[in-house]
Amino acid sequence: MKRIAISHANVEKYFYIQPLSKNSILHDFNCSFSEYTDYLINDALCSMNDHIALTWLLADCANGKIVAYMSLIMDAIKLSFTEKKLHNLNYPFRTIPAMKIAKLAVDRTFLEKFKGIGSFMIDTAERFALACNENYCAARFLTVDADIEHNEGVLAFYQKNGFFPNAELYNKNRKTISMRKDIYG
Repeated sequence: MKRIAISHANVEKYFYIQPLSKNSILHDFNCSFSEYTDYLINDALCSMNDHIALTWLLADCANGKIVAYMSLIMDAIKLSFTEKKLHNLNYPFRTIPAMKIAKLAVDRTFLEKFKGIGSFMIDTAERFALACNENYCAARFLTVDADIEHNEGVLAFYQKNGFFPNAELYNKNRKTISMRKDIYG
């Protein structure tokens, strides 16, 4: 069976995006990594109520089942002189504002029928960051701590989606790799 590629052009045919709420039905969500499933079911709403992270759900139009989720937070990253030069950022400060994808997960049953769900969620986060820039506050980058402990392929996934490792935060002994994407680059 050929998998259906998801993009902003066709997403509304299959899915809709909405913020997590106390009425969201989460118990059927099943990611390949139990830590991410547990976060959505047990911790995401508390994080929202405490204003720590805002979680967005991608749901199936046919039955409302949660296809994927991402939790977004505000962030700031330190860039080396070379990294700032790469992005044409000629400012005296090293810390640059960002929006961080704190969690991103896709339900494993939807991975069999669809492709590009994770990339769609990243693109949606970028659109949210751009809208924030136009209306509320600045964020030059999307950031993520790529969880290489649970998925070695995640680094390649984020690189495919335009992210680069942050030299200032790179440490080979970490369980995550700090990465950034210039939303204006």
